Amino acid sequence: MEERNKTLGEFIIENQNAFQYSSGELSRIINSIRLAAKVVNYKVNKAGLVDITGAAGEQNIQGEDQQKLDVYANEVFIQTLINREIVCGIASEENDDFITVAGSDKSHNNKYVVLMDPLDGSSNIDVNVSVGTIFSVYRRVTPIGSPVTLEDFLQPGINQVAAGYVIYGTSTMIVYTTGHGVNGFTLNPAIGTFYLSHPDMKFSRDGNIYSINEGNYVHFPQGVKDYIKYCQTEEEDRPYTSRYIGSLVSDIHRNMIKGGIYIYPTSSKAQKGKLRLLYECNPMAFIAEQAGGKASDGFGSIMEIIPTELHQRVPFFCGSYNMVVKAEEFMEQAKRSKY
Repeated sequence: MEERNKTLGEFIIENQNAFQYSSGELSRIINSIRLAAKVVNYKVNKAGLVDITGAAGEQNIQGEDQQKLDVYANEVFIQTLINREIVCGIASEENDDFITVAGSDKSHNNKYVVLMDPLDGSSNIDVNVSVGTIFSVYRRVTPIGSPVTLEDFLQPGINQVAAGYVIYGTSTMIVYTTGHGVNGFTLNPAIGTFYLSHPDMKFSRDGNIYSINEGNYVHFPQGVKDYIKYCQTEEEDRPYTSRYIGSLVSDIHRNMIKGGIYIYPTSSKAQKGKLRLLYECNPMAFIAEQAGGKASDGFGSIMEIIPTELHQRVPFFCGSYNMVVKAEEFMEQAKRSKY
C-alpha cells in the first residue's frame, strides 16, 4: 500500500508493536480520540449556527467563559474515553478536578490517564478561525487496581507515552506521536476516514516566522523584548515574518510546516504565563521534540518541569530548534544583566 493512502486505523495497527507496552490499550486510546474528533469536527463545522456558538453561561477553572462548543467537545471526548473502558483517569482543562474511571467491573485495572484541552482557541470560534483539541497520555504511576490519584496526573512531560492535537481548519487533521516521530492524518469528510497526509513531520532547524502577541509587548520580560527586536532587525535572513493567530494548535501547526517559533511568555499581566503545562505545553513540547524542534520555558526544558498542580501555568517557547536556542540566549542575557 502506498504510504500516503494509508488510513489512520491501518497506521495504528501497523505501528502498535513499536509501543513500549503493546497490549493494545494505547492504540485504542488513539482510536477513541479519532472517533471523538470526527464528532466534534461535525459540530465545529456547524459553528455558525446560532444554537451552538456563544458562551454557555459558566466559567471554567481558569475563570474563562466557557463557549458552548468547549462544553460539547469536553463531554464528547470524556464520554468516548469512558465508554471504551481504556483509561483509568481523565483530566481536562475545563474541569476543576480529575475524573476517576473505575470501569464497568469497578476494578480500576486500566493503565493510562489522558489529559486534554478539548477545544483550544475557542475564543476564535465565532470568527471562523481554526481551533483544535490537544491531548496527552501517561501510564499511571499508582498501583493498578486502585483508584487514580493526583500523582498519576502530576507527571513531568518526559513520561508521556503519546501526545497529539486535532486541528479543525480548512481541513481537519490529527497529528500525533508515540515517541517514534510525528505523523499527520487528514480527514476525508466524504467518507469520514483519516488518511496519512503528512508522514514524519519535521521542524526545520531554522525558521523565519515568530509568533507572539506583540500587543502585549510592554508587559513582556526584557529578554523577550530583546528577542523580538532581534527578529525585526534587518540583517542577513532577517527581519523574520510575524504570524500570530492566537490559537495555539494553529500557530504550532503552521510553524512546524513552515519553520518558526511560538512564544507565550510571562508578563506583568500574567506572571506565570497563560498556557497550561499539563494540557497544552507538555503535549506540544513532546510533539515538537519528536519533530526535531525544541520546547522551553525560556531557560530549560518544558518536559522536565515537575508539575505541582493540575492547572499549572508556565511560559512557553516552542518551535524550530535554533530559534528557541536563540530566544533562550536573550532570556539568559537579560537575567544576568538584571543582577
